[in-house]
Amino acid sequence: MACSSRFLAVALLVALVGFPAAEALGVNWGTMASHQLPPSTVVRMLQDNGIKKVKLFDADSGPLGALAGTGIEVMVAIPNNMLDMMTDYDTAREWVHKNVSAYSFDGGVSIKYVAVGNEPFLSSLNGTFLNVTFPALQNIQRALNEAGLGDTVKATVPLNADVYESPVDQPVPSAGWFRAELSGLMTEIVQFLNQSGAPFTVNIYPYLSLYGNDDFPLDFAFFDGTSSPVVDTATGISYTNVFDANFDTLVSALGAAGVGGLPVVVGEVGWPTDGDKHATAAYAQRFYAGLLRKLTSNAGTPLRPSQYVEAYLFSLIDEDMKSVAPGNFERHWGMTRYDGQPKYYMDLTGQGRNTALAGARGVDYLPRAWCVLNSNSPPGNMSGLGDNVGYACTFADCTSLSYGSSCSGMDAAGNASYAFNAYFQVFDQQEEACGFEGFAVRTLQDPSTGTCNFTIQLETTSDAAPPGRRTTAAVMVVVWVLAAMITLV
Repeated sequence: MACSSRFLAVALLVALVGFPAAEALGVNWGTMASHQLPPSTVVRMLQDNGIKKVKLFDADSGPLGALAGTGIEVMVAIPNNMLDMMTDYDTAREWVHKNVSAYSFDGGVSIKYVAVGNEPFLSSLNGTFLNVTFPALQNIQRALNEAGLGDTVKATVPLNADVYESPVDQPVPSAGWFRAELSGLMTEIVQFLNQSGAPFTVNIYPYLSLYGNDDFPLDFAFFDGTSSPVVDTATGISYTNVFDANFDTLVSALGAAGVGGLPVVVGEVGWPTDGDKHATAAYAQRFYAGLLRKLTSNAGTPLRPSQYVEAYLFSLIDEDMKSVAPGNFERHWGMTRYDGQPKYYMDLTGQGRNTALAGARGVDYLPRAWCVLNSNSPPGNMSGLGDNVGYACTFADCTSLSYGSSCSGMDAAGNASYAFNAYFQVFDQQEEACGFEGFAVRTLQDPSTGTCNFTIQLETTSDAAPPGRRTTAAVMVVVWVLAAMITLV
C-alpha cells in the first residue's frame, strides 16, 4: 500500500473539530472491496471529518441505512447494467419507490441526486448504453416528480470528460463542444437537465492526462503554477492547470448547446497512490492541497469565476476488487487505505494545515499472520513457482508489484511472498489459502519493508473458501509479468 509513513495508519487520526470541510465538498464511497469496513464505521468517519455530501455507486441498503438521520446529502446511483430496465416506466417508478421514497421521511436519508448510470458514454463501452441512458433519465425524473420528490431530488447522469472536446484546429477551452457523434444526444440530455433543474455531472481526472503520456507537462496537472500555461487566444485567458481548462471546455460546450448557465457538479476528482509511476502519495497530497485550496476560496474557473464548485473527491477508501482494465492504479484511488486509515497529510478545510484525515475508528483485523515464500520448497521447479504466483494474483490484488509501484523494488522472492500473502488475506487466512503446492508457508513475522506493506485484512464473517486450483482467463497483465520474472530467476 502507498503510505507516506507507517505511523500514519495509527497515529494521525485527527478529527477536524472546529474546522468544517469545504462548503461544497463531498466524497465517493465505493464498495468493490474483498473486505469492507462496516457502513456505520464509514459514516462515522465521514462525520468525524465534517464531510456533508457522499456519492454512492448503487442503492445498497447497508450504506443507506447507516446514513439515515445523519443529514449527510446523498447521491444514490443506478448502475449501468440496470439502465435498460429503467426504460420501462413501471420499473423506474418501482426503483424510485424502493430506493428513494422508502428513505424519504423525517430522520431518513437526505437523498439529493439520483445518478442514472456511471460514465455510460465512455468510448470503451462501444455505444452499449447510448440508446437507453436518456429514456432512463427521463423516467427516473418523472417517477421522482410523481412521488412528490421532484423539487428536492434530481436525476442526473455522471459523465466522463471525454463526452466533450475542442476541435483539433482550435484546441482551446472556448471552442469546446460535445463530441460530434454524441452532439445530438448530449444536447437533448443537457436541455432536459436544464428544464428539470438538475445539474450536469462530470468526472474530471487530471491524473489521467499524465497516465501513459510522458509529454504532458507534469506541473499542469496540479494547482501550484506552471511554466507553460495554455493561452486561449480567443479569450486571452491563460490556463495554469488542466482542471480549469477541462471544466471551461465543458462550460463552452454547454453554451454551444444553448444551456450556458447549467450548473455543473464534479462527480469525481482525485489522485491515486499506487499502481503507476505517477500514482504516489506525494503527488496525491500535492494535488488535493491545491484542489481543496481552490474549492475553499470559491475561486471558480476563468469562465465561471468567483463561485464555488460542488465536487466529490474520488475516493474515500481503496477498493481491491475494482477492474484494472483502465490501469493498475484503479484499486488505489482512496484517500485512506482499505482499513480507513489515512495515507498522507490532507486538510479538508483547504487552509493548508499540516494535519490528516480522521481515520476509521474501532477497526477489527484478522490475526497478525502472513503467508510467504517457503525457503525450504523444493529447488528446480521455478516454473511451478511462477504458475502459483500467477494463480494467486488472479484472485488477489497484486497491483502494488507493478512497475513504478510501492512494492516494485523487491526481488523475485519478495514478489512471490507478496502475492501469496495477498491471496491468504483475501481468503481470511484459511489454512488451505497458504499452500501453493508447498511453495508457501505461514509466518508470524511481518515481511513488510520500508516502502511495501504486506497487509493484514479486516476481520469479516465471510465463509468463502479459496477456489479450486484451476486456470482462469481473467488475469491481469501484471500477473504474467511477475510469473515470468520468477521463472527466470
